[in-house]
Amino acid sequence: MKIVDSIKIEIPSLRENIRIVESFIENAKKRFRISDDIYGNIMVAVTEAVNNAITHGNKEEEDKNVMLSLFLENDAIRFEVKDEGKGFDYHNLPDPTLPENVEKLYGRGVFLMRKLSDEVSFEDNGRLVVLTFYMN
Repeated sequence: MKIVDSIKIEIPSLRENIRIVESFIENAKKRFRISDDIYGNIMVAVTEAVNNAITHGNKEEEDKNVMLSLFLENDAIRFEVKDEGKGFDYHNLPDPTLPENVEKLYGRGVFLMRKLSDEVSFEDNGRLVVLTFYMN
């Protein structure tokens, strides 16, 4: 896929910085004419990925940053979220839809990312999450 345009931001690992991510996505919606059909999915999946990077990856250590990159391709928009943590075992996550996990207040982030994105991949031992959304 050919990259047509890209934008990157880096934020300290503070939960309140999620609002910066929301603004980043809103600006991208306008700039790249992202349809309402996928905008909501992008907002939820990307903010979930950044929140996981802040909370689980960087353990909310403000001296560690989260890098968010957006790549506009011919027929897709791809977001990359990278943290400075140790990574995680993304192959063995509990299923949040199982009865024993439904009441838990955590464990839905990756599930939501997989449901809302067209493609999700983890790289660098889970420190990098790549979320792809098709524009058509």
